[in-house]
Amino acid sequence: MSEYIHLLIFMIVVLGLTGVMLAMVVFLGPKRSNPVKELPFETGNLPTPGDARARFPVHFYLVAILFVVFDIEIAFMYPWAVIFKELGLLGLVEMLVFVIILMFGWFYIIKRGVLGWK
Repeated sequence: MSEYIHLLIFMIVVLGLTGVMLAMVVFLGPKRSNPVKELPFETGNLPTPGDARARFPVHFYLVAILFVVFDIEIAFMYPWAVIFKELGLLGLVEMLVFVIILMFGWFYIIKRGVLGWK
């Protein structure tokens, strides 16, 4: 039983914080509402009735995927930067090869006009 005491304390803290946040919403949230404020808002466009599965241009997906790819690139660079001195010249050369390959991809993306808004 004593090995579960930490889990019990954790659950009590989580439930307590959840209750505090819900109470803050009730007490500090807006008291008056109107239909305009109740409308869902996304990207500055007013919602239109109809099929929720409307087609979006592929461009949006490409930009999202590119963001993820280059975000992961940075995630690989942080650990390398932390132990840069321990890796020596070989670590520098490996990172340069990694960055050069990514730059070829970046120039290809620019050449294809993927990031150009039309």
